[in-house]
Amino acid sequence: MQRYLSLLPFLVLVLGGGLLIGYATLPGAWYASLVKPSFNPPNWIFGPVWSLLYVLIAVAGWRTWLRDPTGAAMKIWGVQLILNFLWSPTFFGAKMIGLALLVIGFLLASSLMFIVSAWNRDRLSGWLFVPYAAWVAFATLLNASLLWLN
Repeated sequence: MQRYLSLLPFLVLVLGGGLLIGYATLPGAWYASLVKPSFNPPNWIFGPVWSLLYVLIAVAGWRTWLRDPTGAAMKIWGVQLILNFLWSPTFFGAKMIGLALLVIGFLLASSLMFIVSAWNRDRLSGWLFVPYAAWVAFATLLNASLLWLN
């Protein structure tokens, strides 16, 4: 039971942190004024998708921490979380689309690195990151398209 209680700080950090940052940097009039690509999803989809992804990220981080709290996979997990939390303030807060593209590019790379790093030791943690990496790849394309169009 205590093992599962140790998941709680991961959920609070990742889901709570992600939701707080998302709320603090809600898309406003500036984002609404941007020219968007035809594949831009409706705004309402981002909250549910990110909430689910944050739970998957937290579980993967928790499982990795249980196996090796100071190992390479855990360090990569931490880096990707920092990059994840930096993107919204960079894009929506600072309105720096180009810098946000750089941040999300590193986020995508670190997410893929986590999958590779975790794969042999805890395949489930690697799999938990696959939907996240796919969404970040899509978000990278969206970010690049917004830079191109604006």
